[in-house]
Amino acid sequence: MLSRVAASFYWLSRYIERSDGMLRMLKINYASSQDTVQEFTWEPVIRIFARSDEDETDKLENDSRAVLKYMVTGKSNTNSILNIITLARENARGVQEHIPKDLWQCLNEYYHAVKDHRLERSLQREDPISVLDVLIKQVMLYYGTAEITMERGEGRSFMNIGKYLERAIQSVDILDTKFGSVNDNPDLLTDTSYWKHLLLSLGGYELYLKKYRGGFEASNILEQVVLNNDFPRSVIYSVNNIQRYFERLKDESNLEDYRGMSFQIGRLQSRIKYSTVQTIEQDGLHLYLMEIRKELYGIGNSLNEHYFANS
Repeated sequence: MLSRVAASFYWLSRYIERSDGMLRMLKINYASSQDTVQEFTWEPVIRIFARSDEDETDKLENDSRAVLKYMVTGKSNTNSILNIITLARENARGVQEHIPKDLWQCLNEYYHAVKDHRLERSLQREDPISVLDVLIKQVMLYYGTAEITMERGEGRSFMNIGKYLERAIQSVDILDTKFGSVNDNPDLLTDTSYWKHLLLSLGGYELYLKKYRGGFEASNILEQVVLNNDFPRSVIYSVNNIQRYFERLKDESNLEDYRGMSFQIGRLQSRIKYSTVQTIEQDGLHLYLMEIRKELYGIGNSLNEHYFANS
């Protein structure tokens, strides 16, 4: 497969996954902003997904409708849903002959739903949660179509590596931000709604209730989001899948690059696999998460160097 094609598959999937995480986070945080108006702040969400400077954050003044406009349809925000889905569509267009027609149509519908001028008006005047749900369903339709139509070849492997790499980075960033806020405000440790919203934003609320019967505890949430092999948005689940799909790229023509990257992924996989909540807390959660994040970005950089010709 041409490096240009591989890179397009990879970035297409990263952008779609990023939009999914953003939409879910925006939905849950908007609901939270309506429950606790005085204590709520959008600053962590903007920091994770928009990486804007303080001046830009201050301009929004914690206005929920303004934040939604900036994060969903904001043209000046390079990481808005509008801009990243435009990039996803451009990558898909470059490999259109390699993807099923149904998948292209799904992505096109998602793109036009975000581009629709009525969307921005609806976000400002109607119930934003209903509007965000429409876009979330577009992502779900895309993923379902990809699962049942994509050829099980190299293209799909690069797509899944991109998806799970993006997902792992998101989970690490969300955990680091949320637990960082607890360090600044210890009262949040016993705030049930705080932990509930964290789990809802990652789609892990129902699983948590099934596994842990004793209420919301920071250590249990850390265990689920980092170490639970059965939670689809846990860090270890994502890294396991990066390893799984990377193994399918093994080829006699690139054995040296393959072995180097396989070692890199395996080292990260082992580090997380043999961690416990106790060892993570002993090492320091922030330091642990930042080292995991560094390793994830290192994998992305290695893919860029060895498989995408520095695209």
